[in-house]
Amino acid sequence: MSGSSYIVTFKKDTPDEIIDAEVQKAKDSGAEVTNVYKSALRGYAVTVPDDLVTSFSLKHENVEHIEADGEVTTQGKALLG
Repeated sequence: MSGSSYIVTFKKDTPDEIIDAEVQKAKDSGAEVTNVYKSALRGYAVTVPDDLVTSFSLKHENVEHIEADGEVTTQGKALLG
């Protein structure tokens, strides 16, 4: 599926039932939920098809952040010689 990928995180005290319901709503809307997180991070990863991005809503009072999913790399120098 071609689309835009996001990480949706919920407030830390969000009950599992709310996360499960939001995951199901995303699936019912045509998105692909690729991962659900319920321990250190509470939320899910979702890919929204390009033709649905403008109409797709991830709004919920318990949602803390929504950010584009992507590759993260680290590069650094040794601070001590």
